[in-house]
Amino acid sequence: MTTQQQTRPQAAAKPVRWAADAVATMREGARMRLDYSAQSLWRVDRMIDDLRREGTPPAAVENVLRGLGAYAGEVIVRQAGGDWWTTGGDHWVRTSDGRLWDPIDEARRCFTGHGSLRLLCRDAAGTAGR
Repeated sequence: MTTQQQTRPQAAAKPVRWAADAVATMREGARMRLDYSAQSLWRVDRMIDDLRREGTPPAAVENVLRGLGAYAGEVIVRQAGGDWWTTGGDHWVRTSDGRLWDPIDEARRCFTGHGSLRLLCRDAAGTAGR
């Protein structure tokens, strides 16, 4: 465990694990390499869109969407210098400008055809630097 991981807030424990599980699942099951870069979110958005177009039932992909949303949150944390926050069982990323982002819900929106994890990360990284 790195020093960065040891000093992260307790709120990060679950989403960091969900993200790591998603990375492992995508590597082993879909042969997709996710490297926590903003560019990798193009592939994640496409994969979620493919699941939607195949008619996959939402209940069947809920854990996948949670993991991919957490992965996008970790990309934001690493790219924009944010931290995970939790309230009432929901997990959010707070960027250095104080804004809260909900990448897990954005993954669900992406599955319905109305969201983009890539654009969420771009917006979060862009506002955090202002």
